[in-house]
Formats: sequence, structure tokens, C-alpha cells
Amino acid sequence: MSRLWNRWSLLLVLGLLLAVSCRTVPSGTDRVHGVRQVAPWNAVRLQELDDAITTAVSSNRTPGAVLWLEHRGARHVAVFGNRSVDPVRESMTEDTIFDAASLTKVLATTPAVMKLVELGRVDPARTVATYLPEFTGGGREAITVGQLLTHTSGLPPGLSRAEAWLGPTEALRRACVEPLMDPPGSRFRYSDINFILLGELVHRVSGRTLDRFCAVEFYRPLKMRDTGFRPMPPGSLTPVARADVTRMAPTERIGPTVLRGVVHDPTSRRMGGVAGHAGLFTTAGDLARFCRMMLNGGVLDGHRVFRPETVRAMTSVQSPPGLPRRGWGWDIDSPYAGPRGSVFPIGSYGHSGWTGTSLWIDPFSDTFVILLTNRNHPSESGNVIGLRRQVGTLAAQSITDFDFSNVPGALPSEPLVR
Repeated sequence: MSRLWNRWSLLLVLGLLLAVSCRTVPSGTDRVHGVRQVAPWNAVRLQELDDAITTAVSSNRTPGAVLWLEHRGARHVAVFGNRSVDPVRESMTEDTIFDAASLTKVLATTPAVMKLVELGRVDPARTVATYLPEFTGGGREAITVGQLLTHTSGLPPGLSRAEAWLGPTEALRRACVEPLMDPPGSRFRYSDINFILLGELVHRVSGRTLDRFCAVEFYRPLKMRDTGFRPMPPGSLTPVARADVTRMAPTERIGPTVLRGVVHDPTSRRMGGVAGHAGLFTTAGDLARFCRMMLNGGVLDGHRVFRPETVRAMTSVQSPPGLPRRGWGWDIDSPYAGPRGSVFPIGSYGHSGWTGTSLWIDPFSDTFVILLTNRNHPSESGNVIGLRRQVGTLAAQSITDFDFSNVPGALPSEPLVR
């Protein structure tokens, strides 16, 4: 009887432990943890990481967030707050679909261009006019594809929206007549126009629109089932007909409409939702698959989408000496590299997006950090710039089996040139 009682006691204790470890916490500022694999985490730093995001939610810097930290196959995934607070409150979930904003540049446009480079159909050293013959005059004929990718083209940050223009054709026409602010290659200036042009370059060279090209070449092979563009009538605030938006994180309220399943970026909306600079939607789980592919040198689950040398080219410094260090599309060491934090080595890479999205990949420690928020829901008052830096720092500090103070191959620190 005593032996039977001990067995039942053991089962009861194990059951209670399981219930605690897999708990589901109500919405708000509480966090919901997924299953944690055994990993060499620093538990104190990991808790501080979660607490930093909880504080951002409770202080209304974002309504909610999804965190995905993965190191050498072990992962820490946590969900915070709500994905919607207007017009109704909905809890955040791990599979929430976010407006990726400028992550589009490195999850769609850059990979598409580099795939064409790999196939020998595009050369970063050639002029943009080689592929878009109308892109000439005013010094534009000297701009190379590589200068678009590194934001050193001399073009202004974005297309003017002062006039009521619509459609991708008109966007391209305007991009092709934008006056330069600096001589090509002389200064770093982050510009959506660069990637609007690159999106059209992919279309011209491949014969497929950017959304179609990426779906066939990347998202389907990588099983990124929730990742893609959402085409719409140019200028529309209405989701695509019959679209399921129940898992989508809404963004800004514009008049009576809360954007949900409609790209937030105004220029991308004017273009119909498919643009080289913004328009992609994705989940943390899908991004994790993309990051693993990058860390694996272009292959995932036996399916190769890039050669290793293509990944190295994308993520190595390609900007001119003396300017902020950027790869092809990817940020390495620029004023926008906040998600790297203060610990990940220079030579790791990533990107961020206006809506509150970011990812950072460190090939030295085999780590990536994804932070997805909809900080501009229901208004633009939310801000996660400081949180990104905190998350990057604490994520690296939570790893105990890698010496970040001595990283062979990391780049030396340089004075930041703007």
C-alpha cells in the first residue's frame, strides 16, 4: 500500500510541475511561455529579458509582443500582452501574423535580388540603368545595384506623398526622376526608394512580380506558410476580399478604420501592397525558419535556396570604406543597428521595421533573436527602439556557453559615421 501511495504521490507531483511549466496566463502584461528546451541559459538574464518586454507592454510602448530567441537549436519563446486593443481586446499568440514593414527589405527584396545574382542575371556592380533603362539623368545613370542595396545611392529617403498618386507604375516613374541628394557612393542614407527600384528590378529581370518570385523561390520551399504579401487595390484601406485576418496584429487607426491585414506603410499601400521596401506579413515561427536557413549557409531541412557564398556576400560588409557598415540589404554596423545590443559581435547582422519588428542573427554564436511587436497599434505613440537594444543585449547575456568577449573573425569597432 505504501509503495502504491508513493507512486501516486510521484505522479501527482509530476502532474503539478507539468501544469506549471506549460501554463497559459491571461492577457495583459503577463507572459505565456512555450516549452523551453534544455539550454545553457543564464536564468537571471533570461528573466530580465522577459521582464523588459513586460515593462514595455505595461508602459504602453506596445500592446504586445512575441519573442523568439534561439541558440544552437535550443529556444526560448515567449508571448506578451495583446495583439489588439482597438476596437476589441485580443490576447497575443505565438502564431500572430505581423506587418513586417521594412523587414520586407531583407526577407523578400534582398533575397530575390541575390538569387538573381547567384543565377548570373544581375550584377551588383552594374548600373541600375542596365536593368531599368529609364533610370537615367541627373547623375542617376551612375548608381549601381550595389549602391541601392547598401543605401549609398544618394537618393532621398522616400517618395513624396504630397500629391494623390496611385499605383506601382506611377511609383516607379517618380523614383526614376527623384533628384539625388549626394553623389552616388559618397554617403549612407537609408532610403525606401532604393528598394522600390530593386523590387521592380526583380520583376523586370525575372518576369515575375516580387510577391510571386519570393513565394516560389523562398517561402514555399522553406515552409514559411504564413509569410507573404497581401495585394490590394492601390490606396485601399480594406483587406483583400475573403481574407482571414483573425490571427493578424492590427496597426494604426486611420479615421474609422483600424488597419488589419492591410500594409501600414502609406507608400506601399499606394502601390497596392506589393513593394520592395514594405508589404510583407509574417510570423515569428516563419522568421525562425528563415534565420536557420541563413545560419545554415542557405539550406534548411535538406532544401537549398542559396549557395553558402551568396549568404556570405549578403552578410559581409559591402558598403564603401568610411561609411556605416552594411551588407547587401542587411545591417551590420549603422545607426539602425540597435537590435544588435551591446554584446553581439560586429559582423552579426539584422534589420528592423517601422511597425516594431526586428531580427538579429549572430553566426559566430549560432544565435538569432526575433522581436515582433505592433507598437503602432492603435496609434503611432508606441516606441520599441530602446527595447530592441535591451532585448539584443540581454539575449546575448543569457547565453552561457559562448565567450562574447573573444570572438575570432568579428569586426573591430569603428567610429560610427552617419
